[in-house]
Amino acid sequence: MQKRKPIIIAYDISKNKRRYRVRKILKEWRLGGQKSVFECQLTLAEAEELFMQLGQVMDLATDHLLMAWVEPGRKILGRGIGRKSNLRGKFRPFS
Repeated sequence: MQKRKPIIIAYDISKNKRRYRVRKILKEWRLGGQKSVFECQLTLAEAEELFMQLGQVMDLATDHLLMAWVEPGRKILGRGIGRKSNLRGKFRPFS
């Protein structure tokens, strides 16, 4: 049995209809996310199947897809309004 690993899936779809279909596929996989970025745990086989499903919906000339494995145990750097920071614009590791 393959072990599930953390993966980030991000997309930029040019047409609303295709964007809706991509989001629907990701929801069928029960992947939580925010707008066009999803974080989940998948095996390699699951990631390949999801990649194939999304590729059938997307227009390769105008749409973009990124699936990136996240190395477990690495510190995650974040920036934005999600958490209050005293670092004044510098990257900081989440705890």
